[in-house]
Amino acid sequence: MPNLAMAAGVGLFVLVWLLHLNSTSLVPPVDDLEQLTWVRSLEWGYYKHPPLPTWLLWLPVQAFGWSAWTVYVVGASATVASLLLMWRLVARLRGERHALVALLAAACITYYNGRLNYFNHNIVLMLLNACSAAVTWQCFRSGRLRWWIALGVCLGLGALAKYQIVVTYVCVIAFAVHSRFWGDGAQRRGLLLATLIGLVIFSPHVQWLRAHDFGPVFYAMSTSLGVGHPLPARTAESVHWLADQTLNRALPALLLLLWVAWPLRGRSAVQPEPTPGAERLPSARALLLIFGFVPLGFMTLLGLTSGADLQLHWGTPFLLFVIPALMELAGGVSWARATLQRLLAGFVVVNVMLLTVSYVTSPLGPRALRDTHWRTFDPKPVARALEAIRGTLAGPIRILSGPPAVAAAVALELPEHPLVLIDGRRDESPWVSKAVERAGGVVEIGATGELPGGHPLGSALPGWSYRALPSSRSPKKPSALSD
Repeated sequence: MPNLAMAAGVGLFVLVWLLHLNSTSLVPPVDDLEQLTWVRSLEWGYYKHPPLPTWLLWLPVQAFGWSAWTVYVVGASATVASLLLMWRLVARLRGERHALVALLAAACITYYNGRLNYFNHNIVLMLLNACSAAVTWQCFRSGRLRWWIALGVCLGLGALAKYQIVVTYVCVIAFAVHSRFWGDGAQRRGLLLATLIGLVIFSPHVQWLRAHDFGPVFYAMSTSLGVGHPLPARTAESVHWLADQTLNRALPALLLLLWVAWPLRGRSAVQPEPTPGAERLPSARALLLIFGFVPLGFMTLLGLTSGADLQLHWGTPFLLFVIPALMELAGGVSWARATLQRLLAGFVVVNVMLLTVSYVTSPLGPRALRDTHWRTFDPKPVARALEAIRGTLAGPIRILSGPPAVAAAVALELPEHPLVLIDGRRDESPWVSKAVERAGGVVEIGATGELPGGHPLGSALPGWSYRALPSSRSPKKPSALSD
């Protein structure tokens, strides 16, 4: 019965948020559109990122179609799987009620509810980071070879999801140091084996990088790592980044923890029954603290020392474990004695507040409160304008060339779902073959000043134009299109 209630609660949470996010957005998130664009071709890498998220989306697309809801469900499934992995690990280490508090608080982190319809590299990295944490505990608890192999697989797949998996590896090393692995031959060999397995899994992507001039690496360097802020700016940037993670994205979770903790102050903590041989095991407290705080500390230090432009979404794959880590620091609180009624009431209130804020700032809310984020872009009028030119193409629109987000959003609305040619570049769009391009049906969209001979889209998209390209001509890359 408890498992059935848990499944029903998780299902209701997912259903409410996905229906809300779908109804309050005129267009799918940019990251979802990016994955729908890339999934047209399975590659060992894409011009911005490693390939694993796109691979994971491929089979659902084949089964359920190339649609926004397909990617929504895949993204929500990955997020929920991450939450449940954390919950199961904390339940093993600290007991069921303690873990339930951690689960519901983590589900209040804004990235895990207000972006539940996202499927991107951060979501897959979060899943593999949670897997790595759970497997790391098993590695040092049991020492069995199969767990070290599993850890290597998690790290290798994580590298195929996002290079930031190195932060997870730092957490593994930190826990190994805490466990004094250098004095245990089995642990030394296991850690080496996991590292080698991870490198072997990652190696085909390295070969792809070499063949494609390390495009994703240069993308990362140009957008963040290579910025090189001076000392005052890097200090301000790092402090702002850390504050955003803890006092913005995680703020609703912190409020729920405070609500639950208030009546529990001063009660003696109730710990779960110890596992046989627990006195010889690595510290559960250390595991939760390391996976909770080391990623935030590592990236803050990176910003301070390198001057990197820390992206606000970089912390979201790791915020999951900040919640149980903070609970560890609340030494005077017996989380195991939290009342279910108070916990659920606080969770519902927090989510109702988040849903309300999301609604009033959406295109459905009062005009004065609406935001101007991507979700307010409406691709339907653009799709209707392009449908009118099919007669000039002697067939369907097979290729839509232009800025990736806009082109993908419009392609999703067109009945033929044309391939997206990213900024007219086939080197960044391997799903567009020369044969398909020569067959015709190519339409280019972009800023009016960048499309000579283009036809204005008018009120459908002010300041933008389109032009149909004959089959004998290749799309010309616009020189300056806004994204």
